[in-house]
Amino acid sequence: MKKETCFTESQIREWWFKRRTKYNVGLLLSGFVSFNLYWFLGEFLIFPYDQSFEVTLFTMAFQSVGYLAFVLIANIFYSLGYFADKFFNKNNVEEFRKNLFNSGFGFSLIIPKVRYFTEYY
Repeated sequence: MKKETCFTESQIREWWFKRRTKYNVGLLLSGFVSFNLYWFLGEFLIFPYDQSFEVTLFTMAFQSVGYLAFVLIANIFYSLGYFADKFFNKNNVEEFRKNLFNSGFGFSLIIPKVRYFTEYY
C-alpha cells in the first residue's frame, strides 16, 4: 500500500494552477472540433433538407464570441475545483484531486458537443 502525501494549502492551489492551461487548451480544441463537426455534418445532413442552414463569417464570429464567454464561465467553475478540493477532500489525497479534475475536465469537454448537436434536434 503506497503512502499518500499530504499537500499544504499553497501546494493544492499550485496543483490546480498547473492544470489550468491543459484545461483551457482542451476547451478551445473541443470547441474548435465541435464547431467544425457541426459545420461539416450540417452541410451534408441538414442543408439538403433545410435550405436555411448556413455558416457565414458572421455566424462564425458570433459563435466565437459566445464560446469565449463559455470558456470564461468554465474557468470560474474550474476555480471552484480548488475550493471543492480544499473543503471536501478530508483526507487530503491526490486521488480525490485527480478524480475531481478529470470529472470536471471531461464534463467541460462534452458541453460544446451537446450544445452544437442539439441545436437542430
